[in-house]
Amino acid sequence: MWTIALLVLLAQAPDFVSQGLKALDAGNSDAAVESFTKAIAADPADYSAHFNLGLAYSMANKDAQAIPEYKKTLELHPGLYEAQLNLSMSLLNAHDPASAIPYLKAAGEQKPKEFKPVYYLATALLETKQLTEAIIAFEKAVEMDAASAEAELGLGQALARDGHRNEAGPHYRKAANLEHAYHSYLLELATLFEEHGELPQALDIYREFPDDPGAQERAGVLLLSTGQAAASITALEPVVAKSPTPANQIALAHAYVQEKQLAKAEPLIAKGVASAPDDFELRMFYGRTLRDERKFPPAAEQFSAATKLKPDAAQAWTELAGVLIMAEQPVDGLAALDKVHALGAETAGHFYLRAITLDRLEKNKEALEAYNKFLAASQNVNPDQEFIARQRVKVLERKLGKR
Repeated sequence: MWTIALLVLLAQAPDFVSQGLKALDAGNSDAAVESFTKAIAADPADYSAHFNLGLAYSMANKDAQAIPEYKKTLELHPGLYEAQLNLSMSLLNAHDPASAIPYLKAAGEQKPKEFKPVYYLATALLETKQLTEAIIAFEKAVEMDAASAEAELGLGQALARDGHRNEAGPHYRKAANLEHAYHSYLLELATLFEEHGELPQALDIYREFPDDPGAQERAGVLLLSTGQAAASITALEPVVAKSPTPANQIALAHAYVQEKQLAKAEPLIAKGVASAPDDFELRMFYGRTLRDERKFPPAAEQFSAATKLKPDAAQAWTELAGVLIMAEQPVDGLAALDKVHALGAETAGHFYLRAITLDRLEKNKEALEAYNKFLAASQNVNPDQEFIARQRVKVLERKLGKR
């Protein structure tokens, strides 16, 4: 009686596996997880239930939960190809490519003519920086499926990262031809060219993206760095107009300065300083631009701010001294030169600037000493200034009664 009743109850029990498969077919991963979890509770040794539970988790992008289910599947059914492949994909999604490699190799050995194990193995090798092996695997994948944009892209990436950037280019382009969305990956190659100083190749790629502000910004910067300031302006002006950022505004400002368009550069640099007031180099750039516009008091403000950011920067004190003296503030200018002296960074130019300033202040003895220091330091390097210094030395010596 109990046995018959038990059989009847078992016959009437819900078929959790069938329910789970229906849920998977309908794309209802939550319902599938619930059904397969119940199936496993009923029979923990059912490898298919574990596999399908892993699949349900994979469909829900829950790779962390899928991985132990696929591993359990392989524990119950060693060598199951589908479990090896799905486990590998989940490990790749979970950023653990090293753990995926042995499963992918095993799957590939089982089905050597299948594309997926080869492609995913190549991907795992690339992500673990085993570039030589990755290139071989991607070449095999491309041979197996010439229409795979993913494989072409992977081969290009592996070649580029292994230092074969020129050889990589055709594969990036083949991937883009097969799948237009992959065209943007060429920017990745451009960045590698740029990082290795291969600027013409990088520029050629950046020019292919006229509607990409980032690419045009890089093009403008590279043009500037290769002495093509006018072309840099042409590239950067529409970028700044469309998508202004501190970086592209400053890049454009540098181009304007090189082309002597200081009035255009000044407001851009001012915005940069406002957004990054603690940027020493930016303060110096702004100060020099204002100095070259002969706006000496505001230039002095920028150089003074720079000295506060880096008190040991002799160049900042030098620039400050020069603009203060030009702004008819000789005493403050001499004080800035004293800072340069204290830093042990005086050059012939500092001695000359000190000398002519002291001369104007009619501090004859100090001016004479500074002129002589300049002449001793210059040694025919600055002939025009040396001529003036010698004439002033004669005048000052007469005034001081030394002749």
